[in-house]
Amino acid sequence: MRVDSWIWSVRLTKTRSQAATACRGGHVRVNGERVKPAHALKAGDEVRLFHAGRERIVVVSRIIRKRVGAPAAAQCYVDNSPPPPPRELTAPTGVRDRGAGRPTKRDRREMERLHGRGHPSR
Repeated sequence: MRVDSWIWSVRLTKTRSQAATACRGGHVRVNGERVKPAHALKAGDEVRLFHAGRERIVVVSRIIRKRVGAPAAAQCYVDNSPPPPPRELTAPTGVRDRGAGRPTKRDRREMERLHGRGHPSR
């Protein structure tokens, strides 16, 4: 079975085109080697996928041909991924109240400073 189709079938990516793009971009490794989207996958292979800002490490336990529900998909692999970082350690994001309108120049500068793009003297 194709590696991009399997990644999509077990719900590691939302679309098959995202899985294929990840393969072409070098973000998918099977048994330590970068692979193309059409690489053949078999049970026992270790798949490393860097997607959505984190690395997923899974071992293929079963090959499926069609996309299935999340509980059935979870039975098709063994997840050896490191846990995601706690929410406290992630960078804070600027939250604006709904209906507050466009940000003022002062608000924009505060958001840029928060994201690290602001001018250091301001």
